[in-house]
Amino acid sequence: MKRTQLFTIAMLSMSTIMVSCGGKKEAEPAAEEPTTTQEETITEEPAEEQGVFFVNLEDGQDVTFPLEVKMGIKGMTVEPAGEVKEGFGHHHIYIDDYTTPKGEAIAPDDTHIHYGKGQTETVLDVDLELGEHKLTLQFANGIHESYGRDWSKTITVNVVEAAEATTEE
Repeated sequence: MKRTQLFTIAMLSMSTIMVSCGGKKEAEPAAEEPTTTQEETITEEPAEEQGVFFVNLEDGQDVTFPLEVKMGIKGMTVEPAGEVKEGFGHHHIYIDDYTTPKGEAIAPDDTHIHYGKGQTETVLDVDLELGEHKLTLQFANGIHESYGRDWSKTITVNVVEAAEATTEE
């Protein structure tokens, strides 16, 4: 619901209270009352959220590999691995795996890729079969200890074909 609609509802409510309490109500044009409930209003205008997100990918998106991935975060700052500082860390991408519990170290392997130099963009060049795969973005501190589920985001992508390799002649 737009703020102007919320303002109109608030003004109508105040006018109704004034009239029912014996106060004077100034003449104002009749306004059509919206049919949105208070619960719907809350869900339509969510509070600013913290966390990680895929900048250029959406859940359910068809993709080809190699795949360009842009990683975003709100509420913390990206920096290279090394020192542990509150509010700082770096990204990791998991392929076909989910979040690591808070405080547990993330071991690097083919499906748990570290971006310990503070990268926010990458090209995933992995050999994935056609079909659905999970990509999880996980934020961790300077020594690769996970910030947990609240600082992860999992989406499903559908690999529709591998990008054709280019060969130089």
